[in-house]
Amino acid sequence: MKYQVMYNNGTRIRVRSGQAAFTKNEGYGISALLLENNFIKKVFTSHRNGSILIYYDDVKNRDKVFEALDKITADDLVEVEPDMYMSSNELTNNFWVNLSGMLVRRVLSKIVLPIPIRNLLTVYRATKYIWHALDSLTSFRVDVALLDGAAVTGSLLKRDFDPASSMMFLLSISDLLEDYTLQKTKNTLKESLTLNIDTVWVVNEDGEEIQQPISQINKDDKIKVHMGDVIPVDGKVVDGEGMVNEATMTGEPLAVHKMPGKTVHAGTVVEEGNLIVQVYSFDKETRLNKIINLIENSEELKADAQSKAEELADSIVPYSFLTTFLTYLITRDTTKALSVLMVDFSCALKLTTPLSVISAMKEASDNRMMVKGGKFLEKYATADTIVFDKTGTLTNATPKVVDVISLGDYSRDEILRMSACIEEHFAHSIATAIVKQAEEEGLKHDEDHSEVEYIVAHGIATSYNGKRAVIGSRHFLFDDEGVEISKEDEKLIDEKVCEYSVVYLAIDNKLEGIICINDPVRKEARDVIEELKKLGIENVIMLTGDSESGAKSSAEALGITEYRSQVLPEDKASIVESLKEEGRTIIMVGDGINDSPALAAADVSVSMKNSSDIAREVADVSLLSDNLYDLITLRKLSVGMLNKIDTNYHSIIGINGSLIALGMFGIITPSTSSLIHNLSTMLLGALSTRSVLKEPREIEVNVVETA
Repeated sequence: MKYQVMYNNGTRIRVRSGQAAFTKNEGYGISALLLENNFIKKVFTSHRNGSILIYYDDVKNRDKVFEALDKITADDLVEVEPDMYMSSNELTNNFWVNLSGMLVRRVLSKIVLPIPIRNLLTVYRATKYIWHALDSLTSFRVDVALLDGAAVTGSLLKRDFDPASSMMFLLSISDLLEDYTLQKTKNTLKESLTLNIDTVWVVNEDGEEIQQPISQINKDDKIKVHMGDVIPVDGKVVDGEGMVNEATMTGEPLAVHKMPGKTVHAGTVVEEGNLIVQVYSFDKETRLNKIINLIENSEELKADAQSKAEELADSIVPYSFLTTFLTYLITRDTTKALSVLMVDFSCALKLTTPLSVISAMKEASDNRMMVKGGKFLEKYATADTIVFDKTGTLTNATPKVVDVISLGDYSRDEILRMSACIEEHFAHSIATAIVKQAEEEGLKHDEDHSEVEYIVAHGIATSYNGKRAVIGSRHFLFDDEGVEISKEDEKLIDEKVCEYSVVYLAIDNKLEGIICINDPVRKEARDVIEELKKLGIENVIMLTGDSESGAKSSAEALGITEYRSQVLPEDKASIVESLKEEGRTIIMVGDGINDSPALAAADVSVSMKNSSDIAREVADVSLLSDNLYDLITLRKLSVGMLNKIDTNYHSIIGINGSLIALGMFGIITPSTSSLIHNLSTMLLGALSTRSVLKEPREIEVNVVETA
């Protein structure tokens, strides 16, 4: 590629190939090619003048940079879609280019152009605002466009060209800043979830591994993922075995065994082994990217405060016109009236509120909390009641099997082996504990059963060696399935349920054994509950399918006075609905399939890290770290967001109200009024993007245990 060196100093090189040397998307391709060299850190391209700006790590690598440039041929100029990094850089560059251009044109017009020419240009630029105002007027809309057009028109009619020009200049800067801030915040939100993988190892037909840019892979390509690497695509394992951590997808903390034929997802990590994966989908089509798109578009789920701000902004416009008319009627001074007309409450209201919401959502993402919309943050801030599921939420995500008791014809080991064989199909912490215990004891479990049927909040039913096998809760086996139990066994079980969570196994309607699981409460749970009460959540309720004795023991350990035991999924949802009917605003926190009806019924729902897929789909907020303190962080963040919006309201009313008063008394001119108004709007917009979370207070944790 031909180029001319424009700048070469330190670790920064700029070259230029001339106009039309490459297109915008070809520039992205050049950036991707250059960034394959690990000594090149940043690349910026401009298709307008064919320039390439390169930042590299060490002056010793200067010659290598030029060698990399020289290797680029016309055949390499392929169009490439920009990645997150490129898009963000282009957004920032375009903002500064546009802003600089506006400032330079403004200064030059003041210095170079004669006054008559400047006035003609002012009239020309004003046509846009007047046109938009006429459109609003003919559509019977009294909105911001009409207000701005009227202000510009009023200045022109008074032949006050400089105030009109200044107003339009400041409005242009304000629009530019608003657009940039919104797009930048959304991009930053997306970047926090992006994989940031540049290259992959592609396995060719000869079995050779070739490193190439991820942008160049295609469907059905085979890529090798080594131990410790993030899987960059959705695909199927075709060779190799390994343990894959799927916490980003399933929330399950334990690595999953993957072998040929098994599916893997982008964003998961190979903890052990090496895998060759056939590509199903990549880039924008992966499951992870669908999550990113959800987050990107989530501001569409507006907070009530945001919708109210927009409604308030539009409703204020008629009063602005009325105040302007009254000012002229009283003072008979068009300058004073115009000073009032230059003040626009709605612009600041429409800018600061969405920025506060989006900024809070971005901050939540930075703290590993996915929020699906601003309205859920608002509900979380105003909620007065929080309802917890117990197992996997208030208790540890890694329960442990402490006892396996045979009650029938099968041995203790056989009970555990059969239970593990059935439970491995169920993504729940207790099921995982059973499977793990069997693995630790070396009890291999072949697929001796038919397709399993999961019955929500009850258990699992299947055919095992031709016999009907059911495993699950006491209610499921004894009430729904009609499993028989002797008085001796019932007494033994009653003793166990006082201490542990119990899973029941029956074969052909006969109880064959029980598995006792120690599921202690989380060490931080009690402190989190106390802190949430201090933050205004008055009512804390625990729901569990456990027995009364087990529920009471856990509630006492947690400091919870209100709880429900032996609760079914439909009961959980009914309880939430009844609490809402009492006028409470409900937060529901859960993790399992059985929690999904209650999660859907709550005003705002939260899923834990180790939640089932359906729980995460239903939940309005997903916690990506296994720490209940995130509930406190989210409360502080959401309350801080509303406080920021409220502060902005008062600031907007105070500043603009003062400007109106000063204008009415003739203390400030229309141009000064417009200047202060627009500058204050931009300042409040910038302040709306600031973090609301302070340094987290260290909370002493007291370890509590259930009996």
